[in-house]
This record gives sequence, C-alpha cells and structure tokens, in this order.
Amino acid sequence: MKKEHYIDNQEFLRALDKYGVDVRRAKRLKQEKPQVPNYIGECFIKIANHLAYKINFINYSFREDMVLDAIENCLIYIDNFSSKKSKNPFAYFTQITYYAFLRRIAKEKKQLHTKYKYIESLDIDSIIHQVGDEGEYPATFIEYLKKQASTAQHELEAEKNTEKKITRKPKYMEKNKTTLEV
Repeated sequence: MKKEHYIDNQEFLRALDKYGVDVRRAKRLKQEKPQVPNYIGECFIKIANHLAYKINFINYSFREDMVLDAIENCLIYIDNFSSKKSKNPFAYFTQITYYAFLRRIAKEKKQLHTKYKYIESLDIDSIIHQVGDEGEYPATFIEYLKKQASTAQHELEAEKNTEKKITRKPKYMEKNKTTLEV
C-alpha cells in the first residue's frame, strides 16, 4: 500500500506554474498582481503546520507565530520559485518555512533576554515590600527571577560564541580544484 503525502508535489508544481504565468501576464499588461490561489495557500499552511509539529519545534509557546511567519515568507518568495530550476516546490517552500521558524526563535530569544534584563534591573525587593507591611515575604520568587535572568544572559553569550556561519563553495570549485589553483 502506497503512503499518501499530504501535498501532491506534481499538482503543487502545476498550480505554481499556472500562477507564475498569471503573474507574468499581469505584469506585461501592467495590471495588479493576481491573488495567490487557494490551493497554493493551503499547501503553504500544510507545510508550516506539519513542520511545526516536528520534534525540534513542537514545544515552543510561540509556535503559532512561527507558522504565520512561515506562511508570510512563502507568500513573499513565491515569485522566486522557478520550475525551470527545480521540480520540487515542496522542498523549496519547506526550506523557506524552516528558516522562518529559526528566525522567529532567534527573535523570541532576544525578546526574552530583554525581559530578563529588565527584571534584573528592577529593585524587586522595594516593589514587593510596601511601606506599612508588617509581614515577611519569601524571597524564593525574587531569587527565581534573578536566576532566570542570569541563565538567559549566559545562554545568549554562549550562543554568540558558538555561532558558525555556513559558507558554501560552488560545486564547480570543488570539482576543478586543480584548475583553479595558481
């Protein structure tokens, strides 16, 4: 029994080709860009939702934001897809979705770091202990907030130190090493 995929890649390719023809025609006639067909939009939504349930993305509280960012990026870069270059639109848009997720995660980490820095700068003791309070308040919550802020700072610094930039050489350079050397 053949496993059914949630997106038919060939039908997706045909829909993108038809949309591309419509866009080029509208551009040639100096008309407004046509609306993306529902089928293509549904494919973007399915790709984003399925990728969001992968193990490396499922536990984020801002998963819905990740999905929305991914769909937005797919719509932005839909005109860059060319069936002359690739016959696999599923892979192309999955890659766009994946990197949109990574950008959202990085953005959320920066915002979280900013929140913790703000909490760290507050004088929480004076906020909790008001004038006229006779009772003692446990300092566990204050210590928890300070610990979270310091942990976030260390994680951010560790990430900056371990970030690697991926540099890719064109394939023709790898094949012809001997001809390129001087």
